Amino acid sequence: MDNQYFYSTEIEWTKERQGNLCSPVLPCLHVDAPPEFKGHDGAWTPEHLFVGAVNSCFMTTFLAIAENSKLDFVSFKTAADGKLEKLDGGFQMTEIILHPTLTIAHARDAERASRILEKAEKHCLISNSIKTTVHLQPEIDIVEQAAS
Repeated sequence: MDNQYFYSTEIEWTKERQGNLCSPVLPCLHVDAPPEFKGHDGAWTPEHLFVGAVNSCFMTTFLAIAENSKLDFVSFKTAADGKLEKLDGGFQMTEIILHPTLTIAHARDAERASRILEKAEKHCLISNSIKTTVHLQPEIDIVEQAAS
């Protein structure tokens, strides 16, 4: 099995600081600079895409580990907040905080669920490929199923 994979995108400039980000296998996204950098509201920005890449990688990594661990869960969602700061070398995304909310069916699974969330954060390939610090602030909810 080959352990190398390639992912291609291209952008075509449309006007001002806007363009269309496309992939040969995906629909195009309208991208722009954020309003604070002379862009416009309502478009995906490199900053949103960066934070979204970490967030979606965390989700898919969690789902894979949860499946392999046979974790029974009711729902999963995650939000992510990225902090962009101006440092000596210019702007840098310095921190991303992941806020997963995991709902499980049984209290007995809470500790294992917490470990799986931590493992997912640790093994996310995007997080491991960037220098931005990624923090995890999970919430685990328990919905005990009533015995019938």
